[in-house]
Amino acid sequence: MDNNSRRKHKTVQELAKAPSYISGLDEILYGGLPEGRTTLLEGGPGTGKSIVGMEFLYRGALVGETGIFVAFEERADSVRRNAGTLGWDLEALEKADKLAIIEARMDPETVVSGDFNLKALLAIIEGQSKAIGAKRIVFDALDVLMRLFDNSNRERSELYYLNEWLLDHKMTAILTLKASGGNTVFDRYEFLEFMADCVIRLIQRPGEWVATRELQIIKYRGSDFGRNAYPVVIQPGGISVIPISEFGLEHQAMGPHDSSGNEQMDSVLGGGYRRGSAILIAGSSGTGKTTVAVTFVKAACDRGEKVLYLSFEESEAAIVTTMLSPGIDLRPAIKKGFLKVMTAMPEAFGTEKHLVRTFKMIEEFKPDHVVVDAISSFERMGSDRAAFEFAMRLTNRCKDKGITLIMTNQSSGGSDDRIAISGVGISSIIDALLWLRFIEEGNRLKRKLLVVKSRGSKHSSQYHDFRITDHGIEVEVPNESAGDASESSKEIRK
Repeated sequence: MDNNSRRKHKTVQELAKAPSYISGLDEILYGGLPEGRTTLLEGGPGTGKSIVGMEFLYRGALVGETGIFVAFEERADSVRRNAGTLGWDLEALEKADKLAIIEARMDPETVVSGDFNLKALLAIIEGQSKAIGAKRIVFDALDVLMRLFDNSNRERSELYYLNEWLLDHKMTAILTLKASGGNTVFDRYEFLEFMADCVIRLIQRPGEWVATRELQIIKYRGSDFGRNAYPVVIQPGGISVIPISEFGLEHQAMGPHDSSGNEQMDSVLGGGYRRGSAILIAGSSGTGKTTVAVTFVKAACDRGEKVLYLSFEESEAAIVTTMLSPGIDLRPAIKKGFLKVMTAMPEAFGTEKHLVRTFKMIEEFKPDHVVVDAISSFERMGSDRAAFEFAMRLTNRCKDKGITLIMTNQSSGGSDDRIAISGVGISSIIDALLWLRFIEEGNRLKRKLLVVKSRGSKHSSQYHDFRITDHGIEVEVPNESAGDASESSKEIRK
């Protein structure tokens, strides 16, 4: 390519973006909404369209980006009260001329006749915009206004006029629009998806026990964006969108070995658990999964390290009391602040709220290790898909932060016991896998432990007798090399 040709190919310019300041949203928008352009926000009832629009204005106003909220469906007082339930004081921003709410709703009995159009309304908005220097604007429930026009051609003409007005005034705009029952925009407004520079769809998926909210970017003219459907939570403080890391690309390398809390177990594992790794302890009820996990918890806290324990099956008091039987006292670790136990019934919320709750605790507590007991309960959050998403996203979040993650998984104990070691489909990113099981020998049931895999460690490949005593766990470590299985181990494999 000659010099003249090179000069013709100018450096690619990045699209100007306006941060939404909504937790997680800018990350999947790769910076924010298109600045000075129009974004269409569509979704069914209860998906959070108005809240996303208002939070975009509220967060912007807090950093000096003044805005206008045009309400076509709700009264201004209702908008303020709804925002108050999330902890947002809109009246304070209005008094400071950082935010304006324009009530543009029509009386249900209004009869429109003659050449009705948007010019009068836009003149009012323009006056308010100049008064406060607005940079952002949200038209909430625009479809309510459009119903006043007598035909679809008029609707389309007015909406094109509105878009041109927004472009002329260089305002970053959000238009919210109701979707049909199938979470897609009504056919009569489908052209808006082509007109808008960015289209965001909010979805509410019914589950067996709870419904889950999701957000998906449909298009973003001039920019790339995250292409998954992302869980959304609405809670005091506002919206939280849960981005998905690019699996495997941001994970920190595993660190040195940390003791499992038992010397014999360390020998079987080839030194213990690698720091920053993901460990799965699988087995049927009563095999000792929780005891093995808590043995590590106690050792880590004794070293002065912080552990977050997520229990989906027992209360904190029940865990502490039960572990006293094998001689593990967690009370000092809790009292000193090294151990934080967070409990919840899986059915209490959808997957997305469990994730936000967990991620928030990780950010606040900053643990060195996280223990989850048990991932087999995740299916009660809604579905197999919900179980997979929670486990996958939690595993990736811990790996990204270099946090050691230990999870237990309960199996049926039958002939399909090996299915439990798949870890609800996340076996590919599990670094170490311990399998606990019962074996009948004579008239007794004996516990056996097998390390199925342990990345980065020269671990034993044979079955080991495993006991739970009054003073903790005991693992039999034969004298033969880790690579040679004993005769009893061979029989077990059969």
